[in-house]
Amino acid sequence: MLEIGSGSMYQATVLLQLGAKVFTIERQKQLYDYQSENYVFKNKYAFLKCFYGDGFNGLPTYAPFDKVLVTAAAPFIPEKLLAQLKVGGYMVIPVDDEQSGMQRMLRLIKQPNGGVITEYYENFSFVPMLQGKHG
Repeated sequence: MLEIGSGSMYQATVLLQLGAKVFTIERQKQLYDYQSENYVFKNKYAFLKCFYGDGFNGLPTYAPFDKVLVTAAAPFIPEKLLAQLKVGGYMVIPVDDEQSGMQRMLRLIKQPNGGVITEYYENFSFVPMLQGKHG
């Protein structure tokens, strides 16, 4: 599973507890450094890989992923993340909805022909997904 936005590592820890293999990307250098040095459970879980980088780029070296989970509202669906999703894989991502000024939660399912089935869910409010690295 690819997680975009490591944050405090809470969600990654829950995913690991559920048995997922987690690759997580954080764009805030100070937060990435802090979690790398102070992550309490790093010796408990067999498969956690943390990266400092731009979540819009994903991790092509480790692709394809069964699932991609984005934890910040994106202005659009990042094509690079879709390209790194396995056929039959799921991406869950909040995307800006210009009409409501909120974000809509989307679940995308990658099809064998390269297309996606998009399921739309209610409005949410997330922090924005930003490009580039910070710090």
